[in-house]
Amino acid sequence: MIDLFREIAESCRLEIPVSHRLPIAIIGAGGIVDGAHLPAYKKAGLEVIGITDVDLAKATDVAGRHGIPKVYSSIDELLSDPRVQVVDIAVPSAAQPDIFEKVANAKKNILAQKPMAPTIEQGLKMADLVDANKIVAAVNQQLRFEEGVAAAHKMVELGWIGTVTNMSITVNLITPWELWPWARDLERLEVMLHSIHYHDLIRWFLGDPTTLFCAAGRTKGQYPIGETRTISTALYAEGVTSVVHANHVNRGGDNLAEYRIDGDQGSIRGTLGLLYDYPNGRVDTLEVNSQVVPTDGWTPYPVTTRWFPDAFIGTMGSVLGAIANGSPLRSSVRDNVNTLRLVDALYRSMDSGVSVTF
Repeated sequence: MIDLFREIAESCRLEIPVSHRLPIAIIGAGGIVDGAHLPAYKKAGLEVIGITDVDLAKATDVAGRHGIPKVYSSIDELLSDPRVQVVDIAVPSAAQPDIFEKVANAKKNILAQKPMAPTIEQGLKMADLVDANKIVAAVNQQLRFEEGVAAAHKMVELGWIGTVTNMSITVNLITPWELWPWARDLERLEVMLHSIHYHDLIRWFLGDPTTLFCAAGRTKGQYPIGETRTISTALYAEGVTSVVHANHVNRGGDNLAEYRIDGDQGSIRGTLGLLYDYPNGRVDTLEVNSQVVPTDGWTPYPVTTRWFPDAFIGTMGSVLGAIANGSPLRSSVRDNVNTLRLVDALYRSMDSGVSVTF
């Protein structure tokens, strides 16, 4: 299996060639930038030349701790800096469309935090701005770059489990929503902010579904007003199915975050270590059991990196690669509009109690 795994490992590499590295500026100085974006960029050898935030004191603190030389007083000052070639927009979705428009019209390349917009219409406008300004722009759906997930995708692509028949993702967590005060009053919460990762991931593996159903719940006395428990199912062509079960009110102390991909000639299963002890996490795992290659039962694949912060190297690296040589983006803004469509369809099902045609 060593030789077979070598091809998988090569497809999952996150290193960014020196020739691709361009100066980056960041809009937003929240926890995700502090704990994931900046550690990833440092690990990849990328240069962050400046940062700004509506809270300049926070931006100054983050800049000082991460060695960022410039704190811009405003977005306009950031965009007027000719050294800035890529802008990492890491703010809540409600604020993103207006900021995205300013950055795109300044013809700066973009990596936009997910979800990139609250509505499909705003997402479409953002995609049109990318085309009109001839820039490179991707959405930070970094789970597509988590090593175990990316390895699983390559195994599926190579036919190791035959034709995929089902994909499932199950997370059972106690989520500290208090870490994100801005999310407390969001009526659309769990799917929009958390499970969007999983639904986007399933789109990467299976494409867009034909039919969707989503049920959701809340728990008395919970901190946020939005849904904190969801079960989502989808049907695809040829009878392929998927399910996402997400519970953020697990009081048993036994966090769980698993995914499984079944095919007609084998299966793949893995865990997302980050969610077992967020935000510290633990190692991710991946195993494959194939009738196509000689796995001899469940065989572990050696995952060597983590979702946080390593996968963030992948999302920025994808943008830089597309700028350097036109390589395809793994999560372009245009493609991510369909993730917003999927999320919207899940909420329509949730609100109506019936399945929705996608």
